Amino acid sequence: MRPREAYDRTLGLLQKHHEWFKTVLPLIASENVQSPAVREALTTDFGGRYAEGMPGERVYAGCTYIDQVELLAMELARELFKAEHANVQPVSGAVSNLAMYTALTDPGDTMMCLSIAAGGHITMGKKKFGGAAGAVHGLEVEYFPFDEKRMNIDVEATAKKIAEIKPKLVMFGGSLFLFPHPVKELSKVAKEHGAHVAYDAAHVIGLIGGGQFQDPLREGAEVITCSTHKTLPGPQHGMILCKKELADPINRGVFPGMVSNHHLHAVAGLAVALAEMLEFGKEYTAQIVKNAKALGKALYDRGLAVLCADQGFTASHTLGIDVTKYGDGGVIERKLEQASVILNRELLPWDPRQGRHFRNPGGLRLGTSEVTRIGMKESEMGEIAEFIKRVIVDGEETKRVAADVAEFRRDYQRVHYCFESATQAYEYVKIR
Repeated sequence: MRPREAYDRTLGLLQKHHEWFKTVLPLIASENVQSPAVREALTTDFGGRYAEGMPGERVYAGCTYIDQVELLAMELARELFKAEHANVQPVSGAVSNLAMYTALTDPGDTMMCLSIAAGGHITMGKKKFGGAAGAVHGLEVEYFPFDEKRMNIDVEATAKKIAEIKPKLVMFGGSLFLFPHPVKELSKVAKEHGAHVAYDAAHVIGLIGGGQFQDPLREGAEVITCSTHKTLPGPQHGMILCKKELADPINRGVFPGMVSNHHLHAVAGLAVALAEMLEFGKEYTAQIVKNAKALGKALYDRGLAVLCADQGFTASHTLGIDVTKYGDGGVIERKLEQASVILNRELLPWDPRQGRHFRNPGGLRLGTSEVTRIGMKESEMGEIAEFIKRVIVDGEETKRVAADVAEFRRDYQRVHYCFESATQAYEYVKIR
């Protein structure tokens, strides 16, 4: 392919993606749509600059305004999350976790966390599975005992296990995160046995900032790691919040431990998103949770096996569905994509025992952060559930469902819960 042809093709594919996403239902729990202001920040000259080190202590010149923006992002993060220290330099949630491992543990130490099948993130995985905790940092990984019915950590069994193995790090949080974890109940016993207590809030950090989930730093966590583009609708980036006594080791774990330059345009975008959350976050995140509960009930009423029906389905933005009655999650994920319903397959805690793995798991995972941000509320969740039922339960032809989804989406094209929304949510902005 000639260079100009490749150039034109790349930009053409980007435009096609934007046009497509104007017509789909975006239900992936780990994604969100950015405000026009966050997108503007990401296009600025900051994206081509370097600023190694902390503000005021840079290795590079030319950081006069870069320093001010980063300091502002740190200030906004401390205010929103009532944190004593904030580091906004990790370039992702995965890097946030690795920096935290570097700061608080040594290779060979033991960490306790959720297994991948129980909702743990790949950065918490054992070496034999290629997980970052084991394969990159060399930690020995032990899993929390897990209550599959409640989809949460078994408090009594975990307390006993902490006392037995005396881990160096106890890590709450995960990727299939329906309900608050028992941080308050287990942080004291963890510290009594010499463990640091951390919390991976990548999925729920926006809910925490909006006061709609739990408050880990007040419940005993010393460190929160997160990404910044899920329920917190910022750019793809990372952040660490911690107690002031851990500020220095966390900062060193980030730089020079895990980052060189730290994607300065994303830091600027994060500052914008944090300001939006301080202004609109309570209303936005309350609606996310309302929508998730409403969608869970609507799916359940249509015959789908939504997890934890007896607990109200969820207390977060996320839902889990067991679809083994209709097939495996991988096949159903692809059918739903053909019908313009975008979500992801999900490994459920009992799948490994039943011979399933991540390519053909028994579950689906849905999230309501993005559909909420484009203006949908509880009544629209019933319509979304009907589209999903038509594909999974009724086996309806996917092109017909996709056409109906596109018509439904016509009225939901702007970003809500932000200061300005002059540009449509999925509008392709051409600046060349």
